[in-house]
Amino acid sequence: MRNDIQIDKRSIGINFIDGKASVRIWSPDSKSLEVKLENKSIPLTKDDFGFWTITTTNIQPGDLYKLVINNEQEFPDPASVSQPEGVHGRSAAVDVSSFNWTDQSWNNLPLADYILYELHTGTFTPEGTFEAMVSKLDYLKELGVNAIEIMPVAQFPGSRNWGYDGVFPFAVQDSYGGPEGLKKLVDACHAKGIAVVLDVVYNHMGPEGNYLGAFGPYFTSKYNTPWGNAINFDDAHCDGVRSYFIENVLMWFRDFHIDALRMDAVHAIKDFSPVHILREIKLHVNELSQHTGRQHHLIVELDLNDTRFINPLEEQGFGMDGQWIDEFHHALRVTATGESTGYYSDFSGIADLAKSYKDAYVFDGQYSHHRQKFFGIKAEKNPGQQFVVFSQNHDQVGNRMLGERTSELVSYEMQKLLAGAVLASPYLPMLFMGEEYSEPNRFMYFVSHTDKELAEAVRKGRKEEFAAFHAEGEAPDPVSEETFNNSKLQWNLVKEGQHKTMFNFYQQLIQLRKEQPALKHLNRQHLKVSFDEAAKTLLLHRWHEDQHVVCLMNFSQQEQKIQAPTEASNWRKLLASHEPQWLGKTEAPETFEAGEEILLQPESIVIYQNS
Repeated sequence: MRNDIQIDKRSIGINFIDGKASVRIWSPDSKSLEVKLENKSIPLTKDDFGFWTITTTNIQPGDLYKLVINNEQEFPDPASVSQPEGVHGRSAAVDVSSFNWTDQSWNNLPLADYILYELHTGTFTPEGTFEAMVSKLDYLKELGVNAIEIMPVAQFPGSRNWGYDGVFPFAVQDSYGGPEGLKKLVDACHAKGIAVVLDVVYNHMGPEGNYLGAFGPYFTSKYNTPWGNAINFDDAHCDGVRSYFIENVLMWFRDFHIDALRMDAVHAIKDFSPVHILREIKLHVNELSQHTGRQHHLIVELDLNDTRFINPLEEQGFGMDGQWIDEFHHALRVTATGESTGYYSDFSGIADLAKSYKDAYVFDGQYSHHRQKFFGIKAEKNPGQQFVVFSQNHDQVGNRMLGERTSELVSYEMQKLLAGAVLASPYLPMLFMGEEYSEPNRFMYFVSHTDKELAEAVRKGRKEEFAAFHAEGEAPDPVSEETFNNSKLQWNLVKEGQHKTMFNFYQQLIQLRKEQPALKHLNRQHLKVSFDEAAKTLLLHRWHEDQHVVCLMNFSQQEQKIQAPTEASNWRKLLASHEPQWLGKTEAPETFEAGEEILLQPESIVIYQNS
């Protein structure tokens, strides 16, 4: 492990120690570098590894500054923690270690207990700020989720963005509340018993305000990515780049008390080093946990079906604690809607859903027609807690041309079935903000680039992206403020009519998952699944010790019959989605006997446990 990183404190950018500012900027090819303040400039001294440093009392917290390279060009600090003037403006010096934390008794939740709720700061509340989010924590507690997953907050151009166009990985978006606002949110979450997962992007940088290349070889032409040259994790001068991102991970955990990171699209990280950057990150996070006594989790978005990423370090894996599995979503979506365009064309529906319940990956060595190759390996030894599943998320909603949620695409009954299919799974369930009350507002793609040519390129790119889905019509203008405003949650609906009923249904499902041992324990070996492709029914049977739970699902639009399992002589009802209390029409039997034939209502899920 590299020895240029200090576990106990941030060592790049500007930091404050004992009343002095410690400045350390990586720019290996520069001839000179200085900090330019309002009324003075401070020259830095270069060391052997391309870092420019000084310790001084002439910089104070709150000071605005830029960095001047070779007495010519001025740029914001690439390791800035705050950009109050936006991506092109001056950086603000921040004492990142200074905050009056009240969460000393908090030490994260076991990953296996996470019930995730993905949200976007700008559209989750009318105000679109961390402070406004704090006011909704009691609502989330009432729902029953215990971990929020926040889409990226690294400073991006303007005030409207999904966050994946961030260009300052260390700086917290100023329009959301900046670094102080995020710390207050995390502290408040911990007081409520809610873990905080932060989405971070280490596979690319956004185009506008991306000045990293001016400081050094942060990018390499050795690899091509959808965003251009790859971030330099294994080419010449990569050590400074690797340190930069490792420092970023440690800062979120140590200085912001973040509980877990979700790393965006790690399959797009290009690194053929003997020690992959993800493995090196995990080694440093383990060291940090030993130093602080706090547990932190690393979750990745991965499109490779490659267990090397999530296998333990001692098995020569990268040690990631978990991953998103889009394939569960795709199989579930095709089963529910019959969609067959784009990447959905690889999925047959209920047979693949049954396989994902059992094997996590749908493709674990078979031929993929969409990818035009044999794809994936088996994930036999990986526990259920390593997989995050969902019926929708920001990608699967917002990357539709019109941003439709499942509330618009499927019936009310099917929405309940989808919820049950996710929350009864042997994996970590994740909800996307608003689905718990059937939010009708679409979640569309939006940006606020100030470069007109770039904005037009984004519009054009969106149109081309949907060609594979044979989408008709025009995509909403991603640059329009109206697109952003129309993507906000409508909180007035939560306590109204069918929206209130849906909320109560989700609440009941989450409670069952927490209380029923067979649902709570994510033992993939204690699971059986069977299905009838013609009838579109699926039986998911899970157990823990003496308790057995069966989840009977009917994805068809007709009544279907299914035979009860014989593992118990009697079964007692826990929940039925088609009953009047959930705005359905039919009561389900309170009990039934082993082997008895059961009549399932259309688009429904019923859950029973052994008596």
